[in-house]
Amino acid sequence: MGTEPRIAMISVHTSPLDQPGTGDAGGMNVYVTELAGALAARGATVDVFTRRTAPHQPDVVPVTPGVTVRHVPAGPAAPVVKSALADHVPAFTANLLRGCRPGHGYDVVHSHYWLSGLVGRDVARCWDAPLVHTMHTLAKVKNSALAPGDAPEPPQRVCGEEEVVAAAHALVTSARQEAGDLVSSYGAEAGAVHVVEPGVDTGLFHPGTSVVDAAHLGAAQLRARAELGLDPTEQLVLFAGRVQPLKAPDVLVRALAELAARGPLGARAARVPRLVVLGGPSGSSGRLRELAALAERLGVADRVDMRPPVDRTQLGRWYRAADVVAVPSRSESFGLVASEAQACGTPVVAAGVGGLCTVVEHGASGLLVPDHEPGTWARVLGHLLADPHRRAALGVGGYRHAARRGWDAAADAMLRVYREATARRRELAAA
Repeated sequence: MGTEPRIAMISVHTSPLDQPGTGDAGGMNVYVTELAGALAARGATVDVFTRRTAPHQPDVVPVTPGVTVRHVPAGPAAPVVKSALADHVPAFTANLLRGCRPGHGYDVVHSHYWLSGLVGRDVARCWDAPLVHTMHTLAKVKNSALAPGDAPEPPQRVCGEEEVVAAAHALVTSARQEAGDLVSSYGAEAGAVHVVEPGVDTGLFHPGTSVVDAAHLGAAQLRARAELGLDPTEQLVLFAGRVQPLKAPDVLVRALAELAARGPLGARAARVPRLVVLGGPSGSSGRLRELAALAERLGVADRVDMRPPVDRTQLGRWYRAADVVAVPSRSESFGLVASEAQACGTPVVAAGVGGLCTVVEHGASGLLVPDHEPGTWARVLGHLLADPHRRAALGVGGYRHAARRGWDAAADAMLRVYREATARRRELAAA
C-alpha cells in the first residue's frame, strides 16, 4: 500500500448522506463519514459505495476533498426494509464491479456491516485487494439481549457474518468486548481482530465553554436552552437515536412513570423530569406511535416530548441543554451518542452492555446501569437528578474522558490496520 492509499468503502444499507436517527441511519453513518474524512485528511482517497435509494440520486456525490459517495443500483431505486436487502446483494456486487474496473487501483476494500461484507468479499477477490471489515453489530450478541417481543436476527445474517469473518484479512471492532465476541462466538483469529475506537468531532460536540467546571457548564447549559427555546428551570433527560426495541427508549418512559409514582427526589426536583426523545422510527413506522401510546397509558405523556432527529450542530446544543443523556440500549457495539454527549460535558447514564462499558467510565464520566428494569433506571436517574454536584463532576469527567478520543487517532490506527491486512493477504497468497 502506498503512502496515499485508495480505499473502497462499502456501506450497502445506509449512506453517509442520510440523516442519522431515522430509518437505518445511525452511528454507523457518522462512523463512515468521519473516518473517511479523517483518512482523506491524511492523503487517502476514499470512495464510499452505497445503494441507490431514489431515482434522482446522482451517480457520484463529492462530499469533502478526497471523499466521494457513489450510488450503486441494486433493486428498486427506493427504500427497502433491511431484512429484504440480502436479496439485492448479488446485484449490488455485479453493478459495482461493472462500473468500477480493477484499473481504479484500490489498495484496500473496507466494508461496514455484514451485507457490505458479503459484497466486499467478492469485490476484494476480483480486485486482488485485502478485505477489512467492521461489523458494527453482531447478530449473535443482539439475539442474546433481545427486548421483550423483539424479533431475533435471522439465521441468514448469522451465516453471512460467519462467512465475512472467515474471508476478511482484518476485522475491526470499536471495543474490546466485541473483539472477544468475534473470537469466542465467530471463531475469528485473534491476530486478525483490531480494536479501533471511534473518535468525536470536537468542533461540533464541545461544552460551549473553554473553562470546564460546574459554574461554566451551568452557564453553557442555560445558553443552549435559550437557543433551543427550552424551559431553563425544568430537568431534562435526553434520548437521541433511532426509536426501536434495541435502543430501548421504552425503558426510559417506564422509568419516568416510576419517578412520577414515587415523587421527585430533592428540593430542586419540584417536578418529574421531562424526557426528550430525539429520533425517528426504525424498522416499523409505528414505533413512534407505540412509544407515545405507552407514555399515555402510563400517565406521563405530558412529560415525554418526541421530536424528529436534528442535524449534528443542533444535536450538540441538545446535549449541552440536557441534565442527563440516557443510553439504555440492549446491545451496543460502541455508543457514539454517549461519547458525543460526554464531549459536551453532559453526564451519561447508559446500560452496562457492549462498547458502552468502554465509552462510559462508571463513576467518573457517567453511570452504567446493570439491567433494563425501569425501577433500576428510575432509581439511578432520580438520585442523579437530585444531586447537581455529582452531575457537574460527571460532566467534567465525561469531557476529559471523551477528549482522549479523536478521529485523527482513529484514522492513524485504521491505516495501520490496512497495512497489516495487506501484509496478511500477501502471506496467505504465498502460502
